Amino acid sequence: MIVLGIDPGTAICGYGIIEAEGNRIRAVEYGAVQTSPKLDPAARLQTVFAGVDGLIKRYRPDLLGVEMLFFNKNVTTAMAVGQARGVILLAAAQNGIAVLEYTPLQVKQSVVGYGKATKEQVIYMTQKLLNLPDKPHPDDVADALAVAICTAHTGHMAAKLREYRT
Repeated sequence: MIVLGIDPGTAICGYGIIEAEGNRIRAVEYGAVQTSPKLDPAARLQTVFAGVDGLIKRYRPDLLGVEMLFFNKNVTTAMAVGQARGVILLAAAQNGIAVLEYTPLQVKQSVVGYGKATKEQVIYMTQKLLNLPDKPHPDDVADALAVAICTAHTGHMAAKLREYRT
């Protein structure tokens, strides 16, 4: 199963593509779609859409996992992340890719085993689980890989449930 994990953002949209076979997972590609702050918001969203759409077309993932919007004190940032999530969901829908959404707590629980894990703990476990030579950087990329790991675990369980019910 190929899984695309996304940490949405308009400045940096992290992505991680992993392959999961049974209980083994490996990184296929990871990085970030980055936009210039000089671009207007619509152009930034277009860049994010094109980047995610290109990844979907290139890798044809079975599932796309995306982090849910986490409201913080900065409303402007929350709105921009919400808009980025919108174009990511649109790219998935236009390509017929199933989307699973997770809170940061769910991602941390899945990757570290503790929902209130620190960012450093998530990065460490992501690196170890995927046997990466270096820490994924920037943090948005590590978060996207963690979302992909969480999605692989959940997607695998969902497939088993479907098999059991039939």
